[in-house]
Amino acid sequence: MQSVPTGSAATPPALETERGLPVNWDLARRTAARLVQPGPPTTRSEAEELVDRLRADAVVAEGHVRDVTGLGAGLPLLPADVVDRPAWAAAAVDGMAALTAGARLPRTPQFARAVTGATAGLQVGSVLAYLGGRVLGQYDPFGGAAGSGRLLLVAPNVHGAQRALDVPAADFGLWVCLHEATHRLQFTAVPWLRDFFAAEIGRFLSIADSGAGGLLNRMPEALRSLKESRGDALVMVELLQGPEQRAVLDRLLALTTLLEGHADHVMDAVGPEVVPSVATIRERFTIRRRGGGLLDRILRALLGVEAKVKQYALGSAFTSYVVLAIGMDGFNRVWESPETLPTRAELADPAAWLRRVV
Repeated sequence: MQSVPTGSAATPPALETERGLPVNWDLARRTAARLVQPGPPTTRSEAEELVDRLRADAVVAEGHVRDVTGLGAGLPLLPADVVDRPAWAAAAVDGMAALTAGARLPRTPQFARAVTGATAGLQVGSVLAYLGGRVLGQYDPFGGAAGSGRLLLVAPNVHGAQRALDVPAADFGLWVCLHEATHRLQFTAVPWLRDFFAAEIGRFLSIADSGAGGLLNRMPEALRSLKESRGDALVMVELLQGPEQRAVLDRLLALTTLLEGHADHVMDAVGPEVVPSVATIRERFTIRRRGGGLLDRILRALLGVEAKVKQYALGSAFTSYVVLAIGMDGFNRVWESPETLPTRAELADPAAWLRRVV
């Protein structure tokens, strides 16, 4: 083999990259399956009735979402995949693996990567086991056959939440489907959104700005801000990023806040003529989002669930403001291109987005 002359432009070994996160995804799948708790007790006939109803509700819900949003005309109306908790966790592992497969990361020694992969696999599996007992539904734009997208509804969690909230079963199932059908429509009716989201995730993971020196320099500021924010874990996450990575994180947070808030707005905007008890469901569900015991609240904070709850509120308020000001057709300008998406600052100040875009 020819040696590389001094001064050559060849990439030094330390800067070589490899694709995908160092996560043992198979171990993550097995860990989640082992740790996830069984669902609430129910009879076989109740379970079968719920599964059939949720599958049908997903189709009905998307029809109502299209009426409210004006998106998706001509696209096929598809049922959902109704699953149990272990199946949701397995699908979540597959979706995460597919989403992060293209990320370019600094190359690490094979042994170190194997150790890191096993540790990460255990951590991912444990987190998904916890979330598997709480997630009602999810649209995964990267799941399903050939990564075409997959809408999942977690039947035992829908059943358990409906019982806990003491609301009509038929109303609650359809209400949940409205939220997830909105997410499916966001990705299927907006042609560029899926690739844009995947590219931003890949960019965020690939930016190697968080070396040890930079990370240690940012730690004191992050700890001060964490204390001032009364434990908001998102503040710590943001401040531990370098400037370039933080800019990508800003765009990702703005996008996910918009997606979640838009879905929350739509599920309520459909109205009582479709979901008669919608006001009661919203009131009780909002209280449930904030509830839980001390340990549950700590885990939710560590996993970023509390930040996600804030996203729902901020994104919904932005959507409601813009729709009230210029109607849903005007609001739909957010989907024209990445440049018309609101920034994080504009989500808190929708009038600024209106001045820039409309």
